[in-house]
Amino acid sequence: MAQNYKNHLRFYPLHHFVLTPLSLAYLGLVIASDDFQNSTGLDALRELLLPVLIVFLLLIARIYALKNQDRLIRLEMRQRYFETTGQSFFEKEKKLGMKKIIALRFASNEELATLVEKALAENLSPKDIKQSIQNWQADNMRV
Repeated sequence: MAQNYKNHLRFYPLHHFVLTPLSLAYLGLVIASDDFQNSTGLDALRELLLPVLIVFLLLIARIYALKNQDRLIRLEMRQRYFETTGQSFFEKEKKLGMKKIIALRFASNEELATLVEKALAENLSPKDIKQSIQNWQADNMRV
């Protein structure tokens, strides 16, 4: 199936449907347990430390992956914009911001420059940018 605005959201099943729900359930079970409810001070902290660390480790790993992906998308957009227009993307990216750059990533090379100008002129939201794309460029390798 071809990727488009309606089906472009991605989930990583192991993260979204296994590890995150299990870690949150574990945290909830610890908090709801009688042992935790009857603990005080250092004992309560000791019981809570492991599940909280697991949740934070999963969040940090996800944030690192997304930040790295954002950097790659920004570099890709700089290269594509330069290849299609012969001009630097630096000034435009400052005005657009990362969310709009990510949205523009789905535009084909033929419509990229025009859509960048439209996004700047009309202050389009990322959603509006994605909905304006005529020739969707799929990104099946996103995290």
